[in-house]
Amino acid sequence: MELSEYQRLARRTAEYPREAWLAYPALGLAGEAGEVAEHAKKAIRDDAGAVTDERRAAMAKELGDVLWYVAQLASELGLELEDIAQVNLDKLLSRQRRGVLSGSGDER
Repeated sequence: MELSEYQRLARRTAEYPREAWLAYPALGLAGEAGEVAEHAKKAIRDDAGAVTDERRAAMAKELGDVLWYVAQLASELGLELEDIAQVNLDKLLSRQRRGVLSGSGDER
């Protein structure tokens, strides 16, 4: 599935208060990302860092929720997921070519 198709189809399921057009998807994204992090934490704590099939499936569901909120936030901002993905990849490839993948700061 193409990102543009996902974004378009996911938009059909967006039901939240219109006055919360920015806050709702942003907060949802943070919450779902936190759930992914919780699974990672529990893999470390409970499974010696291994990811069981059950946890992998649970994380896949949570990552799907993350993707949905990213798509809604992008749509609310008038952005296309494919453009966001391309700009991000271009940035990372540039950093790789220049040998600055590690480090900190957006402008490296």
